Amino acid sequence: MADEITKSATASTTSTPSMSKSRSFWPSVLRWIPTSTDHIIASEKRLLSIVKTPYVQEQVNIGSGPPGSKIRWFRSSSNEPRFINTVSFDSKSDSPTLVMVHGYGASQGFFFRNFDALASRFKVIAIDQLGWGGSSRPDFTCKSTEETEAWFIDSLEEWRKAKNLSNFILLGHSFGGYVAAKYALKHPEHVKHLILVGSAGFSSEADGMSERLTRFRATWKGALLNHLWESNFTPQKIIRGLGPWGPNLVQKYTTARFSSYSTGNVLTEEESKLLTDYVYHTLAAKASGELCLKYIFSFGAFARMPLLHSASEWKVPTTFIYGYEDWMNYQGAQEARKNMKVPCEIIRVPQAGHFVFIDNPNDFHSAVFYACRRFLSPNSDKESLPEGLIPA
Repeated sequence: MADEITKSATASTTSTPSMSKSRSFWPSVLRWIPTSTDHIIASEKRLLSIVKTPYVQEQVNIGSGPPGSKIRWFRSSSNEPRFINTVSFDSKSDSPTLVMVHGYGASQGFFFRNFDALASRFKVIAIDQLGWGGSSRPDFTCKSTEETEAWFIDSLEEWRKAKNLSNFILLGHSFGGYVAAKYALKHPEHVKHLILVGSAGFSSEADGMSERLTRFRATWKGALLNHLWESNFTPQKIIRGLGPWGPNLVQKYTTARFSSYSTGNVLTEEESKLLTDYVYHTLAAKASGELCLKYIFSFGAFARMPLLHSASEWKVPTTFIYGYEDWMNYQGAQEARKNMKVPCEIIRVPQAGHFVFIDNPNDFHSAVFYACRRFLSPNSDKESLPEGLIPA
């Protein structure tokens, strides 16, 4: 079912299922796009070498598609199994399980600054969604929003079955928050608490598109960008198109986003180097899950099937966490809360933007611990919001 990599404080070993179709016999120095599945897993291992908590990495077999489904993950007659790249961290036996789902254009390694702190109180399991990171990258041939949502929700459910999990806390960031929320709507019996971090998908164009975006769309630049969006042109295609110069562009992005213009704790030189290497390999690999973009969102990141419209159907207690400088608007969560029939709170973290868990990890951890206080503390009713965090 799964081949494992176990990491200790001193050494680790590597083994992955056969993914020969994702690899090349050409040395990376001779390839236009110098990456492969092996490069992704190796760069992940280097990035996670920063983490002190021992962990197990495994490729979890989710089969070729949901049982009974007429449409497989990749709309193919092939019975080739697909795998979800998973890392699980050592924890106390009675710790609650926390499953972490990354956002668009990211992978589970983006949580590298959080694993040690969170593993001190949870059994932490982080995944690469199907079509991203070190997971299988099937050809993406979904033709509708419904099929695209099913691609992620059903693959997550097959992964849950393979891992035999239930009654867990589910945390999703950005697009991963959208997937986590949609999963909890479909499978509420397995999720005891939902944490949505800078979640996308709570507003649509019909809910009130900004006048600024409306005016921009009317310009030739706006029309061009809208056309590229609807043509499913993704940022990753630029990285691939640059070939061996792609790593330089990624290095400039990570330096700017997490160092020069960071709103919180800047990356160390080692963190920046390792994250840049990891981000490049995960972005430059075969296009798959990234092609979901135009089916889930319209230009401007407005959801085609907004979570706001499903708020009254919510069955899982939920905590929203936003960086104070997050470009993802928390007002959508406020509107959703008005219609929810379950406990819901919104927390804003200072000195942090959209990647709140990288920008200000300490306060992010405090927000997560507070969100899960009823699972961690016998006197949870007496706990107050930690100093520095801002309720919305």
